[in-house]
Amino acid sequence: MSDVEPTIHYTMRAGKPVVEIGGNWTVLHLRGIRQKVAKELQAAGTGRTARAVDASGVERLDTAGALEILLLAGGGRDTEVKTREQRHADLFKVVQDNMCSAMPERHMNWFAHWLEEVGQNTVHFYHQVINLCAFFGEILVVFVEACLQPRRFRINVVVRQMYEVWVRALVIVGVLCFLIGVVIAYQGVQQLKQFGAETFTVEAVGIGMFRELGVLLTAIIVAGRSGSAFTAQIGTMQVNQEVDAMRTIGLNPIEWLVLPRIVALVVSLPLLTFWGDIAGLLGGAVACTFYLDFTFVQFFDRLRDTVGIWHFYTGMIKAPVFGMVIAIIGCFEGLQVKGSAESVGQLTTKAVVESIFCVIVLDAVFSIIFLLANV
Repeated sequence: MSDVEPTIHYTMRAGKPVVEIGGNWTVLHLRGIRQKVAKELQAAGTGRTARAVDASGVERLDTAGALEILLLAGGGRDTEVKTREQRHADLFKVVQDNMCSAMPERHMNWFAHWLEEVGQNTVHFYHQVINLCAFFGEILVVFVEACLQPRRFRINVVVRQMYEVWVRALVIVGVLCFLIGVVIAYQGVQQLKQFGAETFTVEAVGIGMFRELGVLLTAIIVAGRSGSAFTAQIGTMQVNQEVDAMRTIGLNPIEWLVLPRIVALVVSLPLLTFWGDIAGLLGGAVACTFYLDFTFVQFFDRLRDTVGIWHFYTGMIKAPVFGMVIAIIGCFEGLQVKGSAESVGQLTTKAVVESIFCVIVLDAVFSIIFLLANV
């Protein structure tokens, strides 16, 4: 089979510009064809104004070659093509029928672009809420089934997850809550001293830690530590197709992967919150011994006399709800991982952001409810 290089020649026939084409025009022979065309145009002293093609000299032709010939001729669907073989004519006809102009570039001002972004994010948020609600419903069904058949609870997995979520988080939760207690006491003393009411620092530390800061800080720490771990663990299993393998052998990933993590976090977060409250109170007591004439005994005596038990309960009521939300979001995003390790990182970050956002929103809702209930 011949291996003739493609040739192109611009000429005039009956006063009309014509492009004479010869040789092999296949995808393997088109390298450097643009440089040849530029030299031919320069030698002919003309522009690409031809609307007629004489392809009688073409020996081999494919779709890429036909398209290149039509583009070099400067035409498109209206280009007249003369060929030696009918199959070449048919190929030119197919290419011409499917040629179309490029889509015009969209030029949007910043306001239209901003509106488009807002619309896309709103639709994405709507779908995310719907999917989360569906996921929660599936978890609820599996939980009820497990309650009816208690042997379906995998207690050993729950205990192992509690060790990771609760025991291994005691240090970081305790240290941070202790320091926050010190900060609250210090700021309280500095501000209340102006009014001669620095002894009310005890109430500020107690109420602040019990009602809000203890549970909120603990939930944020757990969201960044354990919620992200849930997403990364399940997401990695998704990438390795382990979750698909579980479904293939008849195991429900909700029952085997999600439910033990939710139970572990719902149980562990109140325990961590209690630990954080105690650490925050100790931090406040230490600060008061430095900045006030208080001893540890005086601090806790005043705390017992002035801070009611319901302040403690309000924080503990929030804890299991926050734990459930963090676990559900972490597991949900882990099951959304598709394809690559990059997706694991992106959805892990997304899970942490969504968890913290939902925790703060729920905290505001609880505050309104407790305010209306005068608690």
